[in-house]
This record gives sequence, structure tokens and C-alpha cells, in this order.
Amino acid sequence: MSCRRGVAAGVLAALQVIGGTDTVAGQSAEDCDDRAALRISVVDESGFISIPGATVVLRWTDAVRRPVREAAGPNGRLLICAPRDAGEATLWAEFGDASSEELVVALEAGMPHDVELRLLLSETGTGRLVGHVRDAGTDEPVATAAVSIAGDPGEVSSNRRGRFVLSGVPVGRREIIVRHIGYAPLRHPIAVARGHTTEIEIGLVREPVAMEPLVATIVRARRLETKGFYERKYWGELVSGGVFFTAEDIERRNPGRITHMVADIPGIRLRNCGAQLNSCKLYNTRIPDISSSEGCLMNVYLDGSLVVRRGRIARGPADNINDFVIPVEIAGVEVYRGPSELPAEFAGLESRCGVVVIWTKS
Repeated sequence: MSCRRGVAAGVLAALQVIGGTDTVAGQSAEDCDDRAALRISVVDESGFISIPGATVVLRWTDAVRRPVREAAGPNGRLLICAPRDAGEATLWAEFGDASSEELVVALEAGMPHDVELRLLLSETGTGRLVGHVRDAGTDEPVATAAVSIAGDPGEVSSNRRGRFVLSGVPVGRREIIVRHIGYAPLRHPIAVARGHTTEIEIGLVREPVAMEPLVATIVRARRLETKGFYERKYWGELVSGGVFFTAEDIERRNPGRITHMVADIPGIRLRNCGAQLNSCKLYNTRIPDISSSEGCLMNVYLDGSLVVRRGRIARGPADNINDFVIPVEIAGVEVYRGPSELPAEFAGLESRCGVVVIWTKS
């Protein structure tokens, strides 16, 4: 028996068969009032076994709203009430290395929409492609581009922002195909890693201009994927809500200390560095703080735990993030410079000066 089949069997052994109720964690579609309700069930490939705790990822295709990333309940179900201005949703499920196909759901106000997401737990290992199609000449997004993998009958279309997701792609060397009327078709080799998401940037060339299409790829860090880093990065870059660094960004800059790199962001400064310049703390100079003349001390999270806390400044020296981690150990950094940028998981009264979130590689 292969390792992949063994993993799938182990997952299924711990799961329960879906019950017949239409409620989700004690809720019903009526809780959404006049908004569209998404009643989501996450199941295995057979459709008979529920997957409790699976992560559902959802993006509102036509509304500028923060993406949703929530866990299914004990019965593998989840109820999500759509915003009133959302007319379409794109969603998929993840569980360990497994993922479902991406589904696009047209939303109707006041109506329930039943969605079943089937995780691919079969013997064949798969990965996911998340991409952005744009015009190589103007850099504008290209909507409704047809994206597929050579030899696979499945096909998805880029949305109005030029973005697409291809789930359940077999691992190994594959060839991605992108077509759109008025552009030269693109075929490009790509490596798909099991259980990982590969980002791909595609620049289509208008016919008959004689230039090469542009393609760039990068494999997402699985740890950052499961922590929701890429969804927050997607939203933040969409609405200018936060600054984000990946391991590749840090490697290019090669800072001696991560605080020095963060302090290059406008509105953030290093203070209280000490004689050796190695105990610097990060202050937001755009937000006043009556307890400090240096500015407003920013909270710092390390792998989800609060390690530098603004409230501690009144009771003594705050911890220094440079004592906890060095740049080569970091997989990603999120920087939010005020309450308006903060996602819910890092919000709170003590976060009003801003938050720095650091994720390590292991």
C-alpha cells in the first residue's frame, strides 16, 4: 500500500458519516436574513464521509471584501452569510495535504445555496495552482482566460481581476495552457508539488506582436498557507491594507535584524536600541501615545503568540523580537500600521498602534 493511500485511510478512519440535518453548527439559513446563505459540506471523494475541521477558503469574486478562511464544524459543515453586495463566490476546501476542486457559486439574495466540496484523498498526489493572468503590454488583468493542464479535460476561467485557481493537479512536471481571444496562446512547463500551492504570474501577448509571453512561478510555503498568510496578503494588496514580506523578500534584502527591514516602512521607526543597537523596538510614529514620547509601541506576534505587547511598556522594558528570531528563520512577515488595516485575528484595544506578525519556517 502506498504512503498516499495510507494517509487517506488514516484520515477517513477518524471521520464520521454526514447526518441528514440541514443545520450547520446550530445555525440555519434563516440566520442570514435577506442575504444569500452558503451551506457548505466538506466530504471525501465518495461524498459519504464528512471531514470535520477541514478549512474552507472563500473569496468574493465581485465584491471588495476580505477573504474568508474558516474551519468546518464537527459534522464537516459550515454556514457562511454572504455580504449584501456579493453576487458570486469562489471557494475550495483544504485538509492536510488534500484539497478540493475550486467551485464558483452565483449568489441570490435571501436564498440558501448548498455547496459540497469533495477533498481529493486518493492515491495520486496533487497540488494546486493559484495564478494571475495579465496583459504583458499594459499590465492590466485579463478576465475569462481559459486555463487548463495539458492532458486534463478540466478547465477554469480567470475572474475579472485575472485570477484563477486550479485544484487537484497531479504532482510532477506538467504543462499549463492559457488561451484568450486576441492573445497568442501560452503553453508553459510547470512543476507541481504534492500538497503545496504554486503561484504563477502569466503575461499574455496580443497577436500578432512578436514578443515572448511572461511567466513566473513560486511555490508557496505550506506553513504560511495553513496560517492564512496568503489570503491576508491577497486582501491587503487589494485594498492597500498592510505590508507583507516573504522569505524571498527577506533573502533579497538580507537585513541584519528583521526590525531593520520593518522600520524601512513609512511611519515605522526604531527606538530604544541600546548601546549595541541590537535591542531596537518598533514604534508607529503616525499614532500618538501619551505614555511614550517615542511614538506608539507596536505589538509583535511570533507564530501566532503575542511576544511584544504594547501594554508592557508602562510596567518595564518590552521584549525585543530580535531575541526570539533571526531573519534566515523567517517564512513571512505581516505589518499592519493601524486599526483600519488589522484583520480580526490580530485586532483589539492594545493593537491600536499597529501589529507586526512574524511566521517562522518551522
